[in-house]
Amino acid sequence: MRIDRARLAESMEALGKIGETPRGGLSRVALTDDDRRGRDLLVRWMKEAGLAVTIDQMGNIFAVRSGTEARPPVFMGSHADSVPSGGKYDGQLGVLCALEVLRTLNDGRTPTRHPVGMIVFTNEEGARFQPAMIASGVMAGKIPLEDAYNARDRDGLRLGDELARIGYLGSEPCVPRPMRAYLELHIEQGPILEEERIPLGIVEGIVAISWSRVTFHGVQDHAGPTPMRVRHDALVAAAEVVAGVRAISRKIRGNFVATVGRLDVTPNIPNAIPGRVGLSVDLRDPQEANLDRALPMLDQVVRAAAKREGVRAEIEHYWRVPRTPFHPDVVGAIEEAAATLGCGHRRILSGAGHDAQYMAAICPTGMIFVPSRGGRSHCEEEWTSLDDIEHGANALLLACARLAGA
Repeated sequence: MRIDRARLAESMEALGKIGETPRGGLSRVALTDDDRRGRDLLVRWMKEAGLAVTIDQMGNIFAVRSGTEARPPVFMGSHADSVPSGGKYDGQLGVLCALEVLRTLNDGRTPTRHPVGMIVFTNEEGARFQPAMIASGVMAGKIPLEDAYNARDRDGLRLGDELARIGYLGSEPCVPRPMRAYLELHIEQGPILEEERIPLGIVEGIVAISWSRVTFHGVQDHAGPTPMRVRHDALVAAAEVVAGVRAISRKIRGNFVATVGRLDVTPNIPNAIPGRVGLSVDLRDPQEANLDRALPMLDQVVRAAAKREGVRAEIEHYWRVPRTPFHPDVVGAIEEAAATLGCGHRRILSGAGHDAQYMAAICPTGMIFVPSRGGRSHCEEEWTSLDDIEHGANALLLACARLAGA
C-alpha cells in the first residue's frame, strides 16, 4: 500500500487556502471564522470518505472507519489551528496525512481488525487561549473542562462561548476512551533531520515544558513632565526579566531553552510611562530537574527587577507538562514501517509540545517527524518537501495498518 501523493498535495493546497497570508503562510487561529471554515472542509472530506464523524465537548473532531471486530480503534491526528503568521505545515499536515491514510485504506478496500480513525484537536497552539494542547489535556483528564471553557483571549472572549459561536461545541464527552494506539505525524520544527539528510524521525518522546505568566504593576504617568527619579516603570522591570530569562539559559546550558514570546503593555502609547506589563515565559528541557532549577531562578529575577524599579510583581507558573516517553510498541511499529519503505531514519526527541504528549496518558502513543527546511516553524517560511511528506505519510500508513491488524 502507498498513499496517493497527488491527492495529498491537492488536499494540502485546498486547506492551506483557508487563512492563507499574503506571503504564503497561514493565520488560522483557534475558534476564529477561518478555523470554522477549515473544520467544515475537513468534516466534508471525512464524510465523503465514508467515515463516522462525531464532535466532543471541546470541539475535537473524530472520524472513524469501521474494523472487522469490536476492538479499540487506532487513531491518528493532529490540529488544524495555527499561530498568527504561521506556516502551512505545522499541525494541518498531520491531519491531512491521517485523512490520506484512511482514503488509501478505502482505495484498497483493506479490512482492519481494529477500527481506524483520525482526530482533529482544538486549540493545540495555545496562541489565542492558554494553555496549549488544551483540548487533548481535557480529554486526558489533566485539565478540568470548566477551566478550559473559562479560558479567555486578549479580548476577554471565553473559549466555551467561541466554540458554540463557530458551531463546534459538541455533545460527546471529552474523556479518555478505549484506544489501541495513537499516531501523530508532524514536521520536526527543528534542524536535525535536514542537517543529517534523513527523511524520517522516529520520535521517542517529548521534552518537559513549563509556562509562566509574569505581571508588573507600576505607576502610569506622562512621558514628558515626570522626572526619571520618581518613575516606577513596569516596562523597565519587564525588560530586566527578558534579559534575565536569557541569562538563566546560559547558566543551565545543555539543551535547556527559554523564551519570552509575549508582552502586553498598558497603555501602550508613545507618551505614557507603562503602568502595567504582562509577559510570558516558556521554559523547556529534556530533564525535569533543569526546570526545577530554572523556576526558582525565574522567581528571583522577577523579584529583583520589581525591587529595583519599585513596582509590584505577580508570577504564576500555570502550566507544566513532564517529559513524556512514547510507547515502545508504537515506536517500534513506526521504525519497522520506515525500514519497510527503505527510508533513512533516526530516533529523535521532540523539543515542541504536541497533542501526543497528553494522548500518551490515554493509550500507547508515537510520533513521526519529517524535516523542516532550515529548521524553521511558527513562521511563514515554514516548508517541507513533498518527497519527505510522502515518506512520512507512507510510514504513517504502514504503522497504522500494522497496529490495526490490516
